[in-house]
Amino acid sequence: MKFILITGLSGAGKSQAANFLEDAGYFTVDNMPTVMIPEFVQLCMEEVPQHEKVALVSDIRGGTNFAALFTALDRLKELGCDYTLLFLEASVPTIIRRYKETRRSHPLAGDGLSLEEAMQKEWALLAPVRARADEIIDSTNFATTAKLRSTLLERMGESANTGMGVSVMSFGFKYGLPLEGDLIFDVRFLPNPFYIPELRKLSGLDQPVLDYLNQFPETRAFLDKLRDMLAFLLPLYEKEGKTALTIAVGCTGGQHRSVALCHSTALMVRELGFPVTEHHRDISRDRK
Repeated sequence: MKFILITGLSGAGKSQAANFLEDAGYFTVDNMPTVMIPEFVQLCMEEVPQHEKVALVSDIRGGTNFAALFTALDRLKELGCDYTLLFLEASVPTIIRRYKETRRSHPLAGDGLSLEEAMQKEWALLAPVRARADEIIDSTNFATTAKLRSTLLERMGESANTGMGVSVMSFGFKYGLPLEGDLIFDVRFLPNPFYIPELRKLSGLDQPVLDYLNQFPETRAFLDKLRDMLAFLLPLYEKEGKTALTIAVGCTGGQHRSVALCHSTALMVRELGFPVTEHHRDISRDRK
């Protein structure tokens, strides 16, 4: 079992690191009490099938008894669990800026301590933990979370290209916008098959509807331009660290134009080399 214990300074990116490892296939737990770590790891090792990759976050929120942390790590060795102790840090000005942006309180900011004083106290408390760390990542100069992600995965021996999954869905504007949509395209500019009596009861997955829509040059022009846009955008989203993207295609009722164009878009995304799922939210609503 591959086991990573993430610790370090508050505001240095520990929770984000856990999220990135989760996307890379790790079973993750944030803020686990130190005394529970050996029992939890032993349980993971004994499960069938066992977890092959596990990452835990343990930091100042769990208390300042770091002797217990070292005891837990020694216990892991006894269990035959090779672990990596990862320590994340950043400069004091950087962490102060991050706390101001999020408006959260530092775990040690009580008892009248300023944010800077709380950070200095945390630095001193965590010094023995940092000294024992196998890997140290300084996120001070990471302008984006993508830089933290790529550095983390590289240092942990994981591929930075974990793959971005794309979901393509059709919907009807009359039933509301899909909240999960990252990119939303309105295809109501195309002629509506709903007004063709022999097509009304069909859907955009039926060949007569596809043939009807494909006879219009604007349909082909839209798909050509959309392919160029997606060929440009999708690698950039993946490079930035996005692991899931939802493309939503809408028409009035979500049964003809949006369904047909959604299906064509899904085929397009697959041709561009991205794993894709296709979903038609409103295709089964009553047709009147």
